Amino acid sequence: MSETSVFDDVVRMIVEVVGQDVLLDLEITRDTTFSDDLGLESIEFVALADKLRARYGDRVDLVAFLGDMDIDEIMAMTIGRLVEHIEAQPAVSTR
Repeated sequence: MSETSVFDDVVRMIVEVVGQDVLLDLEITRDTTFSDDLGLESIEFVALADKLRARYGDRVDLVAFLGDMDIDEIMAMTIGRLVEHIEAQPAVSTR
């Protein structure tokens, strides 16, 4: 799976979670932070985690990924870091 497609998937999921109107004046890039730039709240992280699991299966566990970070890392986490995490997970055969 290419970097662009994972990035595009994550951006699409974020738009679904927070709504297009919230993101009107924001260009989402790999450096966009979930906390400062997007203002995601915990309930939105849960919704994003559900969407990631539906798309990528059990190999992408956002809760476990965040659980390995301290609060400062979570607050500073970027979309690029999440994309890198997803790409680093072994692909699961769908046959």
